[in-house]
Amino acid sequence: MKKIYLFLGVIVLLLLAVGCSSNSNNNNESDEQTKWDEIKEEGVLVVGTSGTLIAASFYDGDEESDDQLTGFDVEVMKEIAERLDLDIQFEIMGIDSMLPAIKSGRIDVAANDIEITDNRKAEFNFSDPYKYSYTTMAVRASDNSGIESLDDLKGKRAGGGATTIYSQIAEKFGAEVVTYGNAPNEAYLRDVNDSTTDVVINDYYLTKFGVGAFPQFDLHLHPTLKFHPTSTAVIMPKDEDVLTEKINEVLKEIREDGTLSTLAKEFYEEDASVEPEGDIEVIEDLDL
Repeated sequence: MKKIYLFLGVIVLLLLAVGCSSNSNNNNESDEQTKWDEIKEEGVLVVGTSGTLIAASFYDGDEESDDQLTGFDVEVMKEIAERLDLDIQFEIMGIDSMLPAIKSGRIDVAANDIEITDNRKAEFNFSDPYKYSYTTMAVRASDNSGIESLDDLKGKRAGGGATTIYSQIAEKFGAEVVTYGNAPNEAYLRDVNDSTTDVVINDYYLTKFGVGAFPQFDLHLHPTLKFHPTSTAVIMPKDEDVLTEKINEVLKEIREDGTLSTLAKEFYEEDASVEPEGDIEVIEDLDL
C-alpha cells in the first residue's frame, strides 16, 4: 500500500512539473516584445525616408522658415503617428539603405513611395496601399530621347537606384542603369537634359512634379508610354502583424474621413489615393 501511495505521489509531482513548465513557456511567449510594444514603450515611431523625392518626401521652406521635411508620404506618416499617440522621428537615407535599415532595427518602418511586390512581401510586412499609380519616363522633350516604345530602351542609359523596380524594368529592356546615391531629383534630371543619361523611369506623379520643378531643362513626361501599375504602402519588419494592424486601422480612418484624399490632392494635384483610370500596360515576367 505504501508503494502505491508513493507511486501516486510521484505521478502528481510530475503532472505539477509539466503544468508549471507549460505555464512558464506560455509566460515567456506572452512576455516576448513585438515591434509595436517597443514603439509604444518608446513613444516614438522611427521612419526611414529620403527627403529627396519631390511631392513624396522632400524639404520645403520659404523666406520666413527653415526647410521642413514634408511630402505626401511624410504627411501620411505624421497623421499615422499622431492618431497612434506617438511622436515621429524621420531618418534620412537613400532608398537602397531603407530595407536593410528595417532588418537591422535602425528604423521601425519606411515610407518613400515604396512599391508592394511579391519578393518584398516575402521579407517584409506591408500596410494596405495608400497610393496608386503607374510608371512613366522623363525624356528629352526635343526627341523623346529616341524612345517611342519600351523596346527602344535597348542601349539607352537610365538613371536610377540600384534596387528599384524601375531599374529592373530598364535592364529588362536592355538599358544600362546608371546608379546614384541619395541624390536629389535635379541630379537625375540634369543628366538626362545634358545627355549624360537618356531617361529616368519612375512613378507618374513623382516624375510629373520632378520635371515640373525644373522648367529650364529640355524634359517632359513621355507623351504615350504608361506601363506597370503600382501600389505604395508602409513597409515594416516581417511578421510584425500587430504593428501592421495598428497602421492599417489608421489608414482606414484617414481614407474614410477624407484626409488621405485631401493630402494626395495637396501634393499631387490629383487624387493619388485611388487607382488611376485608363489602359496601363502590364509588363510580363518581371521578377518582383
